[in-house]
Amino acid sequence: MHLDEYLPVLQKTNARFDDAAAEAVLEHGWSAHVPGCPDWHLPDLVRHLGEVQKCWTWVVRNRVTDPSTYVEPRRHPDDELLGWVAAQHAELESALAGADPAERVWTWAPQQDVAFVLRRQVHEAVVHTADVEEVLGDVRPIPARVGLDGLDEWLEVMVPAALPDGPPETAHPVIFHAVDTDARRTLFAGSRPFPIAALTGTAGDLLLAVWRRLPLEVLTVDGDGLQAIAMIDLVGGE
Repeated sequence: MHLDEYLPVLQKTNARFDDAAAEAVLEHGWSAHVPGCPDWHLPDLVRHLGEVQKCWTWVVRNRVTDPSTYVEPRRHPDDELLGWVAAQHAELESALAGADPAERVWTWAPQQDVAFVLRRQVHEAVVHTADVEEVLGDVRPIPARVGLDGLDEWLEVMVPAALPDGPPETAHPVIFHAVDTDARRTLFAGSRPFPIAALTGTAGDLLLAVWRRLPLEVLTVDGDGLQAIAMIDLVGGE
């Protein structure tokens, strides 16, 4: 994806999250379990996304280079959460719209600029929107370019962050084939001469699978699926 594509995707995704969360509350109540996050109920999911976006709004708006002075937001009661998270969406979108992607800000990754925040927040919202859609039983397809960029971000950013010393000795390559973009990507490339498995599906389904939101049964698996899951699990995630 190009840099100028991220903000419109974030805006559309945030709006979908709000609609789906409101529908989930009406249909299932705040006590609804979030299948993609086994320890969470609906308030945990809404709070998490709102708190993450509030923090990054502060980073971008203030061009923060040291996060130590950040003050955690107060915990809002459930009946205020939908309005509160919508406000966090608007604040983050405004902060990102008013910042040059090349401007330096603190991040937890080697890339220390607004562009990192922009990309990371798109995929944070995409995955958590799928989470709330799963509460409704209506997980909508992720656009191919967004799914592939999210898979690339997982491989380029999340894998090195989780495994800063590189793949463990037990690692085996896993190939991801996104059929809607005809793209192939590899986890732990070069760790062994041959892959342990190849996983084929849409880019969006592959993205949700590596974030462990979808079971491998939704994909076509060539090889050892259990070992493919074990390789993905080496990375961890939220």
